[in-house]
Amino acid sequence: MKRVVKIRILVIHTAFIGDIVLSTPLLRKIKDVYPNSDITYVTTPAGAAILRNNPNISEIIEYDKRGKHKGILGIYQLGKRLKYENFNIVITPHRYMRSSILSWLTGSPVRKGYKNADLSFLYTEKIEYDKKKHEVEKLLSFISKDTDKRYEIELYPNIKDIEKVDEMLKGDGDKKIVVIAPGSKWFTKKWPLEYFNEVLKELKNREDIILAVVGGNEERALNIETGGNIVDFRGKTTLLELAELIRRAELIVTNDSSPIHIASAWKNVKILAIFGPTVKELGFFPWSKNSVVFQREELKCRPCSLHGGDKCPEKHFKCMVDIKPELILDEIYKTIGRE
Repeated sequence: MKRVVKIRILVIHTAFIGDIVLSTPLLRKIKDVYPNSDITYVTTPAGAAILRNNPNISEIIEYDKRGKHKGILGIYQLGKRLKYENFNIVITPHRYMRSSILSWLTGSPVRKGYKNADLSFLYTEKIEYDKKKHEVEKLLSFISKDTDKRYEIELYPNIKDIEKVDEMLKGDGDKKIVVIAPGSKWFTKKWPLEYFNEVLKELKNREDIILAVVGGNEERALNIETGGNIVDFRGKTTLLELAELIRRAELIVTNDSSPIHIASAWKNVKILAIFGPTVKELGFFPWSKNSVVFQREELKCRPCSLHGGDKCPEKHFKCMVDIKPELILDEIYKTIGRE
């Protein structure tokens, strides 16, 4: 009987939650091309939380770069552990110095990273970072085998996540769910809060829907509209519970932030994505085909940065304030109908 040799593959990606979600199609492609592979994934604690239960991953290792793995000593200690694993291939989509060093410390004979990554000379294979491609397509290029298959985002809430969402909905799960995600790490990526509140005020008295306001603990400080059919989930869900809640929704209204990518895992959920300082060409538009993007394409000052910022450089913030609530409400009504 022929002995099957396992290929040991390591993925190092310690970026934001949305970036980690967007890497799940790559995991599926790795398993398609290397069916006898074991995949280990090194990521942040938040990244580990959203990747849990993914059947393509054999092991998740948390890289706590602000805690026990902080600084050069922390990187060295984690790298030493990874070296003992004898990985055949290391894939590092994260383009920052710490990730490049960590890849090198594994001692793997094949270390793939982007050409424009910090310390890219530490990689044995350098991948072109094609700015014209969606982030998912960029990530898929780490496995060079061409295929016509479209790889989808995959998230895996488990039975406990499902039961928790059942409990939080308190028997209202038969109503249509409209998810509202007003947060973002970056100020200029946030559609004005008063606009979100106008949408909530318009819909809060409808008895056939639930308005589910979502976000992390940071968003709890937002003075969001309350009452009626509005249910506040901010700071009350894990990432996979959030994914399960979004899975049940008719649609989601969201800034350019991680909920876009989480929602892209579910074909039935319509995504209404609001883009201000960022543009499609940066590669982070919804991967889901069931999506509508709102943006001011004619503004010459867009994009003003890769991630957004703390204030509008032009001091007018037209990219957001000119996207009026009526535009969003019209698209919502196309999906859930008017009363």
